[in-house]
Amino acid sequence: MRLRQPTPATTSVPPEQRPAVVLTEVSKLHPGGVRALDAVSLTVERGTFLAVMGPSGSGKSTLMNIAAGLDVPTSGTVEVDGRPVERLDETARAVLRRERVGFVFQSYQLLPSLSLLDNITLPLRLAGRTADQSWLDELIDRVGLRDRTGHRPTELSGGQQQRAAVARALITRPAVVFADEPTGALDSHSAQDVLRLLRNLVEDLHQTVVMVTHDASAAARAQHVVVMRDGRIVEGQVA
Repeated sequence: MRLRQPTPATTSVPPEQRPAVVLTEVSKLHPGGVRALDAVSLTVERGTFLAVMGPSGSGKSTLMNIAAGLDVPTSGTVEVDGRPVERLDETARAVLRRERVGFVFQSYQLLPSLSLLDNITLPLRLAGRTADQSWLDELIDRVGLRDRTGHRPTELSGGQQQRAAVARALITRPAVVFADEPTGALDSHSAQDVLRLLRNLVEDLHQTVVMVTHDASAAARAQHVVVMRDGRIVEGQVA
């Protein structure tokens, strides 16, 4: 169950046994005293697919931003892959995001001047690393874009662009992938392809995925679902 009181992860625990993400009593106050998160505790076990649902303003995007190290809580603790995110400065958080976190956005965010292959490997180049060719080949085959690697994003369909974005998110072998409304800009057929891909990555590769969505049919593809309202988790279930 996703709502159990989390036991803080430590770097002394073997990586394969650590939860991917642990939030403990996390609150976030915006200027003016607006409480975006209210004492949220959540553990995301490694190798699971969690969907976070809720209406606009429920706090789900704030939860994702804090869990991914894009923002810091006003109070509480956050651990990603055993590292205490709220204790890191911005430079260290940037390194953590680059090396241990993958992102998939609704708008794809592929660079139009680069080929599909260069878009997928961009996180490695920014980190000064070269691609593991066998891993790169596996990702390209898994997303079904072997014959599109030389194309630019504008030459691809929305579904193909989003599948390329999934491969880009995975190229660094992250501890967790955060997907923010990954099917929001897709037709129903392409959306199901992307959701099937995410579920298969969890089941086949033991990848951890946290997906923020307002779409109940998309959330149904996840193994676990939590529902947020007014900055709190009000419902959790095991699918």
